[in-house]
Amino acid sequence: MNKEQSENTDGRQGCDMIGADVDMKPVLEMRSIAKAYPGVIALSGVDFCVRPGEIHALIGENGAGKSTLMKILAGAETKDAGHIFINGSEVHIDSPQEAMRQGVAIIYQEFNLVPYMSAAENIFLGREPASVLPGIIDFGRMYSEAEKIIDELGVALNVRAPVNHLSVAQQQMVEIAKATSRKSGIIAMDEPSATLTEHELENLFALMRRLKSEGVSIIYISHRLEEIFQIADTVTVLRDGALVATKSVADTDRVDIIKMMVGRELEETYPKVQAEHRGVALEVRNINREGVLKDISFKVRSGEILGIAGLVGAGRTEVARAIFGADAIDSGEILIDSKPVKIRSSRHAISLGIGLVTEDRKALGLVLGMAVRENISLANLRLLSRLGFIRRAKEREVAKAYVEDILIKTPSVEQAVQNLSGGNQQKVVLAKWLFTKSKALIFDEPTRGIDVGAKAEIYQLMNRLAADGVAIIMISSELPEVLAMSDRILVMHEGEISGELTREDATQERIMHLATGEG
Repeated sequence: MNKEQSENTDGRQGCDMIGADVDMKPVLEMRSIAKAYPGVIALSGVDFCVRPGEIHALIGENGAGKSTLMKILAGAETKDAGHIFINGSEVHIDSPQEAMRQGVAIIYQEFNLVPYMSAAENIFLGREPASVLPGIIDFGRMYSEAEKIIDELGVALNVRAPVNHLSVAQQQMVEIAKATSRKSGIIAMDEPSATLTEHELENLFALMRRLKSEGVSIIYISHRLEEIFQIADTVTVLRDGALVATKSVADTDRVDIIKMMVGRELEETYPKVQAEHRGVALEVRNINREGVLKDISFKVRSGEILGIAGLVGAGRTEVARAIFGADAIDSGEILIDSKPVKIRSSRHAISLGIGLVTEDRKALGLVLGMAVRENISLANLRLLSRLGFIRRAKEREVAKAYVEDILIKTPSVEQAVQNLSGGNQQKVVLAKWLFTKSKALIFDEPTRGIDVGAKAEIYQLMNRLAADGVAIIMISSELPEVLAMSDRILVMHEGEISGELTREDATQERIMHLATGEG
C-alpha cells in the first residue's frame, strides 16, 4: 500500500475527521472489510463510514470494489474479514432480510423488480397492506400509497402498470420508490442516475436533500463526477479494492478525484482525433415503424462518428434496433456501400458488416454464465469453425489477443463474464464486435456506468476504429460526450429527427432545444 492509500485507512479516524459535523457519531462503520473471489481480490481491508444525514459519495474505477462493498452491506455477499457497526453496535448482516431489519436499503444498478407485477406491487413486495379480511391484500390502499410515493419523486408513472411495460427510467424510479418507502436510515444508490433525464435527476436530487434533512444517510455511487459536486457532502475513493482517501467534497476538485481514482492524471477527458471521412458506408432512407419511428433518413461515412442525441423515449435505440434487424420496419430502406439491402435478422445484419453495442450489456450484449473467450467469439463463430466444430485453441488465441489489446482486466479468458466489473464486461462486448470486423458499428450508450479511466479508453478505441475506416453511430444521453466525440449530431424528438448539427455549430443549448421539440 502506497503513502496515498494509507492516509485514511483508519475508518473511525477518517469518520471523526471528515465532514460537516465532526462531533456526530457515524451511523455506519465498515472496518477492515476484505473479500476475494477466485483469482481476484475485490476488497483489501477497506474502512468506510457514514454519518447521520450525510450524502456520502463512493467512487472509483470499475473493479475498484464499490459494488462489492455495498453487496456486503446489503447481505448479498459475505465478507471474508472485517466488522460492520450500525449506530455503534456490531451487526452481522448475512442476508438481504437482515440488512432491511437493520434499516439498510440498496438500489442496485441492475434492477431487482418482478416484471409482470405492477409498479405498486413491486414497491410494497413483502409488505403489502392487508384488508380487514385475513390474508387479503388491500389493493386500493396499496395503489393510493404507491401514488403518493411516486408523486413525491415528481414522475409521471402509472402504478397499476406492470413494470415490464414501463421505460427503463420509470423502472429505475420504481426501484427508488421501493427503497424510500421502507423509511430506511441508510440508503445506498448504485448508479441511480444512469437512466434518468435531467428533469428526473433534479427530482432525485431534491428527494435526496429532503431525506438528508430528515436524518437519512445516503451512499451515492456514480461515475458522473459532476453529480458528486452537486449533491455529496463527503467522497470516498477506492482503487483496486483498497481505500485511497476520504475527503470533504468542499476540499477537493475533479482533477484531484480523477488522479485518486486512476492513480495518474488524465490529459484529456475526451481524446477526440479527427479521422478521414471516406465514402458513405451506411444510409437510412425514410424508415417508418408505426407509433415508433417516422421518416428517419441519414447517412454515415466511413471514418465518421455520427452522434444521435435526444431525451429518453425519443426513439434513438429503436433506430439502432431497426438498422440491426432486431425490430421490423413498416417501410423505408437501408443501404450498405450504396447498395439497398433487406435486413432479415440480427444475424443477417452481422453478415452484412453491421454491429450493435447494446445499451443493456448484461441482458443483450453478453451471455453472463459463459467465459470471456466464448463471449468474444460469439458473433463470429464461422471464422473459428471447421467442419462444424469450433477450434478451441484458435478461439483462446483470439480472445487473449483482444484481452491484451483493449486491456480487459480478467484472471483468464476462461473467467465467467458475470465475475468481471461493469467496465470490463463492456470491453468484452467491444471485443466481440471488433472480432467481426464490422463496416458500421452502432454504440448505444457506450459509456453508461463506466468510470472515467475506462471511458477514455473507449473513446480512444472509437478514434482507432474511425481511423481504420469504420462508420460509427454513437447514441448517448451525455451531452458533453456527444459534443466532444461526434463529427455530426442528429437530434431526435418523439420518433423523428428534429435537427442536424455540425460539430462546429452544436451546443448543449441547441441540442436541448431540438430534443424538446422546440427547434
